[in-house]
Amino acid sequence: MFKRSLALVAGIALSVSAVVSQAAEVLKVSAIPDEAPTELLRKFKPLGAYLEQQLGMKVEFVPVADYAAVVESLAADRLDMAWLGGFTFVQTRLKTGNAIPLVQREQDEKFTSKFISADPAVKSLQDLKGKTFAFGSVSSTSGSLMPRYFMQKDGIVPEQFFSRVAYSGAHDATVAWVQAGKVDGGVLNASVWQKLVDAGKVDTGKVKVFATTPTYYDYNWTVRGTLDPALAEKIKQAFLSLDPANPEHKAILDLQAASRFIPTKPENYQGIEEAARSAGLLK
Repeated sequence: MFKRSLALVAGIALSVSAVVSQAAEVLKVSAIPDEAPTELLRKFKPLGAYLEQQLGMKVEFVPVADYAAVVESLAADRLDMAWLGGFTFVQTRLKTGNAIPLVQREQDEKFTSKFISADPAVKSLQDLKGKTFAFGSVSSTSGSLMPRYFMQKDGIVPEQFFSRVAYSGAHDATVAWVQAGKVDGGVLNASVWQKLVDAGKVDTGKVKVFATTPTYYDYNWTVRGTLDPALAEKIKQAFLSLDPANPEHKAILDLQAASRFIPTKPENYQGIEEAARSAGLLK
């Protein structure tokens, strides 16, 4: 009887421990640092609160120093989910073999990059020959890889075409460099450009778009391949349930520069992988 009571107590203790452990579980989320850290956190806070409500668990945003850190953290299971660019997703998928892209914004099916300059004489890339030019991060899909890929398809090798090629590290930094005259031209993703214009953070009387790339697949929310499939599905459904007709949901979508989220799959990013291999960025 005594042994049976002990076994019963132990069983209850284990059950309570499991409940406490489950309640204390935290979904660790991050994003490629393609904008200032304060801006990334501002954009994520309402989304994080929404996910906590939908998932019934704590959601924590974990800032990272650079693009490579996101890839490494997902591969090492230090992150559960991350907002990735197309190229960063390809890197993560190749490194892990099982990272799962859940959703993308509707516009990420047909994303573009904008070429900008503050020089009124610049009407095309040819007008920047022999001048200075800025990409974003070297690992950025929209701020480096795809613009470079399309330039090379047109016979332009940036390091030979421009007098100097620089990397600003982030899209908003590229705009700041062009506006300040630090470089003669630059390229950034269309979404951030529009956001900066709408917020009045760029002088459109000075800085202008002179060219736009062809379309390509870009950003997505990716989870590590070892995440509980049931939880991954709940996360996916939470994103797909964001309804622009709901004012609270629309506020979240607006911060994500999204009209809505749609499902995505690894096959959508084969073009990005081909571009990266063509540019010599993947072995």
